[in-house]
Amino acid sequence: MACESLTTSLTALTVCLTTTAFAGGGAPLLQPKAGDPLTGISKVQLAHFIAGRVAYSTPFGPETGLGPAMNKSNCQSCHSNPVGGWGPIAVTRFGIDNKGEFSPLEELGGSLLQALAISDSCREVIPPEATVTATRMTNSSMAFGLVEAIPDAAIASHEDPSDSNADGISGRVHWVLPLESSPTSPLRAGRFGWKAQVATVLTFSADATRNEMGITNALVSTETAPNGDMALLAACDLVADPEDFADAEGFTFVERVTEFQRLLAQPPQTPRAGMTGEVVFHSIGCANCHIAQWTTGNTPGLESVIANKTVRIYSDFLLHDMGLLADGVQDGDANEQELRTPTLWNLRTRDPMLHNGLASGGLFADRVSLAINAHGPFGEGAGAAAAFAALSETERGQLIAFLDSLGRNEFDFDGNGIVDAVDLSTLTACIGSSTPDNPCAIGDLDQSGLINDGDFLGFLAAAARDGVDPTADCDGDGTVDFAEIFAGAPDVDLNGIPDTCPGPCPADLTGDGQVNAKDLAIMLNTWGTPASDLDGDGTTAGADLSLLLGTWGPCGG
Repeated sequence: MACESLTTSLTALTVCLTTTAFAGGGAPLLQPKAGDPLTGISKVQLAHFIAGRVAYSTPFGPETGLGPAMNKSNCQSCHSNPVGGWGPIAVTRFGIDNKGEFSPLEELGGSLLQALAISDSCREVIPPEATVTATRMTNSSMAFGLVEAIPDAAIASHEDPSDSNADGISGRVHWVLPLESSPTSPLRAGRFGWKAQVATVLTFSADATRNEMGITNALVSTETAPNGDMALLAACDLVADPEDFADAEGFTFVERVTEFQRLLAQPPQTPRAGMTGEVVFHSIGCANCHIAQWTTGNTPGLESVIANKTVRIYSDFLLHDMGLLADGVQDGDANEQELRTPTLWNLRTRDPMLHNGLASGGLFADRVSLAINAHGPFGEGAGAAAAFAALSETERGQLIAFLDSLGRNEFDFDGNGIVDAVDLSTLTACIGSSTPDNPCAIGDLDQSGLINDGDFLGFLAAAARDGVDPTADCDGDGTVDFAEIFAGAPDVDLNGIPDTCPGPCPADLTGDGQVNAKDLAIMLNTWGTPASDLDGDGTTAGADLSLLLGTWGPCGG
């Protein structure tokens, strides 16, 4: 086993595990957790990521330009699971159906309702003229730099506006002009937003900063008047435009949050590949729109941590006719029936699901089943929904298990977000062979089909990353506690300390921090057995009684 000693400091162990055991030994690195930065970023990039993360979660106030009408005061309020990811917050779109044509009622503040305001007098309402309203849930901002780096031509290669394959799928690109581009610049393939109405991270940040928080900036420099009332805007807007300005280091808020979103890592998929459920996913037509894998471009100036990377996103970024799932809202060239295929990475954490939040609460299997069924009976997803309904119970379970792998952290068997002693007990029980469909595959880091010493090293690295110190050695024998447990030492209470290890108060048989009459009663009731053996001779006898009486009182007292 590499890094055999495992007795040095946590820092040294982590360095050893992430260089010698993995990079040097040929085994893969841990996948970043959702919300982590891209693997391999420089110190400067990490500093930008952290500063952007702070800006992303820091609220604006009226004195710094918030509002006057807005939906939230900071980005994290909506993108909260994790920071930069999905969220349970919804916004409302409104407009009017004018003889079959959608009008956004821009003159009345549409199509986005700013539901909050710095004062009641500045608040927007849905105007009575509106005949169309639609709910849109918060989208994910995960790994926006990687998504942005997918070449336009790659996205366009999948469009089939005439349904030439006769499979019922006729997706098309939403070509848009980024805010930062000149009017004569070529259009870009949209990829962000429920209508694929945004092509770049900078446009996404600038647009949301003004429309969701009311902060004017270099790219969107005019304020939105509540319900189009310019007199009300003049009375309510207390800060001169633009309200986003450079900080002491020369970066604006929009630039800060853009860098944060660009440097977010793609969420994990565990196991990484090979589940039977993904075969089912393809067989029923889900992958016709939810395309699994893409490769980012390698254009000049693109950061090395983003360029030429393989990413598993499960989206084609195209617009599709969604039948009864359509929202009735037009956005640019995206019509009332069309929505962009959402990404599925980190799906297991998403609640609610679908653009309108229809699939919410309960078990993951229930949410995702409802979301799939809602793709029918009309529209381009109808075939996949019908095929899903026709699956056997076994196939349906396999498909759901695969979808549940999208966003799962390696070694986190109990799904609580922390790799710790409880997960170690499961990993230990899994020692031996494993398949991608077996729950033990969560601990098969290199997907070799075996849970072995190499996977244990990966577990240690995951625990260290989650703030759990895997270097503890309770008996000072040179082998860390986790290694002893992995080798078979009992840990019934799952505290990460072998039960055979003498603690700081071995006579505290009840574990209540006191050596008292309760412990004495236990010892007397187990007299002559190994159960209360304190001196290591294999039986509970007079010597053990002397040790107990000699430490009577509070442990450590």
